[in-house]
Amino acid sequence: MSDPKTWLPGVRRLDPEALGAAYDALSPALFRYAYRLLGDTQLAEDVVAESFSRLLTGIRNGGGPQVYLRAYLYRIAHNLAMDHHRAAPTLALDEGELHRLVVEPPQDEARERADARQALWRLTAEQRQVIVLKFYQGLSNEEVAAALDKPVGAVKSLQHRALEALRRTLTHGASEMERVA
Repeated sequence: MSDPKTWLPGVRRLDPEALGAAYDALSPALFRYAYRLLGDTQLAEDVVAESFSRLLTGIRNGGGPQVYLRAYLYRIAHNLAMDHHRAAPTLALDEGELHRLVVEPPQDEARERADARQALWRLTAEQRQVIVLKFYQGLSNEEVAAALDKPVGAVKSLQHRALEALRRTLTHGASEMERVA
């Protein structure tokens, strides 16, 4: 069952071979997605396990994915991660920390990634989800639309606005750095 096109019908029948193939193929990417959203290995592992558990529950209850298995799992993982963020107390950045994140020049690649991550978190939740699913996870516009339960045109619009906001945020940070230097 290595052909992804055969997974959904098999998963909907609760075929163990199809479930195993889908889990083996999709769980690493789901883990990376959850880890990007949560920044914690154990929480990301829990999100993957719970995503597949909810997939099985949904199918047993007559629901579950009809067309896009991968998008369905990403939607569950995203919702679980956002539930965690809502339940966890958030630490507000003080003005000095925010200034350091935006204005100080990156010292290395890890710093640049941290700056990009901070820029991503300044996007709206939907914009951030589109960017992560599309560019980090490699989903097609149709799969992203299914994961967000939105039309493809809305996904393209969210993507455009998100990329423009990222460009402005990162460019503004770069121009501020040039003025400070």
